[in-house]
Amino acid sequence: MARQMKLGLNLVGNGAHGGGWRMPDAHVGAGMDIRLWKQIARGAEAAKFHFMFMADGIAVRSSAKDEAQLSYDSRIDVFEPLTVMAALSAVTERMGYLASISTTYNEPYHVARKLASLDHVSEGRIGWNVVTSWSEQEALNFGRDSHLEHGLRYKRAEEFVDVVFALWNSWEDDAFIRDKATGQYFDPSKLHIPHHRGEHFTVRGPLNAARPVQGFPVIAQAGSSGPGQALAGRIAEIVYTMQKSRADAAAFYASVKSGFANHGRHAEHSLVMPGIMPIMGRTMQEARDRAEQLQELIHPQLGLAALIPSFGDLTGYDLDDPVPPPLADTNSVKSAHERLAKQLAGKTITIRELIHQRSASGHHVMVGTPQSIADEMEDWFVHHGCDGWNILPPYYPVPVQEVFDWLVPELQRRGLFHTSYEGTTLRDNLGLARPVHPAAR
Repeated sequence: MARQMKLGLNLVGNGAHGGGWRMPDAHVGAGMDIRLWKQIARGAEAAKFHFMFMADGIAVRSSAKDEAQLSYDSRIDVFEPLTVMAALSAVTERMGYLASISTTYNEPYHVARKLASLDHVSEGRIGWNVVTSWSEQEALNFGRDSHLEHGLRYKRAEEFVDVVFALWNSWEDDAFIRDKATGQYFDPSKLHIPHHRGEHFTVRGPLNAARPVQGFPVIAQAGSSGPGQALAGRIAEIVYTMQKSRADAAAFYASVKSGFANHGRHAEHSLVMPGIMPIMGRTMQEARDRAEQLQELIHPQLGLAALIPSFGDLTGYDLDDPVPPPLADTNSVKSAHERLAKQLAGKTITIRELIHQRSASGHHVMVGTPQSIADEMEDWFVHHGCDGWNILPPYYPVPVQEVFDWLVPELQRRGLFHTSYEGTTLRDNLGLARPVHPAAR
């Protein structure tokens, strides 16, 4: 079979575009409307999406300087992802669900137990996006005055993941014999207590849940910095990334996949899936008009708040002033900061223009007809810039339905996207192998 794209639907609060919730046809309370999310989940499954992806942070994540500036941010009220994943998996049968869970502000046992339970509840359709958290606001919610240093966060993440994997392997797949005649509930020879003692965690185990249906839930990783790529090379089965051009995407693709060999893995063990925001119209002009309207609806205070981690407080500048040099360093998203500094090097751009460029959370925006957007998606795909896409609708529900009704059929017509699910679990449908228990190797 010819290589085909994988597609995830990335839902962000009230939409991924900062001005999206203000569009005339936007549902302003979408972020916490479970009926709408169920409707979207059913529609995504009918369109044969591989998964829905919920990026998450455990705080009101904004760099706004005060509550007045914060009041223009529409990503305040959002669902806790594991809760909503349980609800959505109950109204679908084949599509998977991935969520971000922080290794910085959680404990391994909690995460191992919750994800194992969800994998059983969903009958094998769960994935974990391993993140280290990037916002100072999360630190303030968990007894810290400041965020852990970037490198330390990744060292903690490495050990965190190892502990979770060991907990999922507490039991072999057939450990629970549940023999009514003898009264023996499990085979003690198939119990493997982790007894973990490390730099960051001491966890005895075992997990009080059977091994997940998929062996392990599918592991995604979203860091593009050096430590992020190293972690991806060791554990990631889906690599989520921000890329703005085919050339940069192809370079990242080659870099991250070449790193797999250092960990005894092959390139096909993982899928690189950049985020994109399609802004569509039936004609190019209609698409451009919609994109322009979205940009006009970004409130300047929202845009200025988003720039604080890389530039500091710019409220004293005129929006049409040139962007000052970015800060030398940041403890936030390293790869995004470095990419921004590279993008601005030697260029003159106004603050207003930069706010508009960053309106899609740093992801690539494709403006056009379904056919022209499919052209660009195909171009990246066939030139090994990606294995598929995470699609971020700018707002809900109209742009989501257009992806289902316009874009997916165009990709299917070209033979680039499947028309039926290959199996019953998320791993089956993504073509990823089920991890073998160490005792069975």
